[in-house]
Amino acid sequence: MRRHIAALALLACTAAPLAARDSLGVFGQWGAFRDAEVPRCYAIAMAEDESEGFATVSTWPQRQVRGQVHFRLSRTLGEDVPLVLRIRGENFELMGDARNGWAADAQMDAAIVAAMRAASQMQIRARDEGGRRFTNTFDLSGAATAIDAATVACSQRN
Repeated sequence: MRRHIAALALLACTAAPLAARDSLGVFGQWGAFRDAEVPRCYAIAMAEDESEGFATVSTWPQRQVRGQVHFRLSRTLGEDVPLVLRIRGENFELMGDARNGWAADAQMDAAIVAAMRAASQMQIRARDEGGRRFTNTFDLSGAATAIDAATVACSQRN
């Protein structure tokens, strides 16, 4: 667990697209952050099985976007391969390009977040550019609290 917390802190501080201004806390395997400059707030977790994969659930107040799901994959996707997220026996076919995956629309985002709240783990399965199967697994302990912390932080007026 300490490895995950250290990785979350390092990722939040060094990844350009995820550079956080304020840490809202670490909840289980998930961290929550707020960047007032953008503004945006997000919950984030590293994949259990790969050091480069991570998942985020973001709120973008100025865009009126809430609960947007994004995955950074551990490998580059092959062309025209399905990218499937599995949570508690339910499959979600994600859109993807290169090393990113996301829901097709806001309705799917909401369904994924609802499923995450009721599960202990989620997995993304796909094939990489070499045709090899790979899976990124995420521990969902603390996900609901981190998502809520991020949502509340971006709903407050400054």
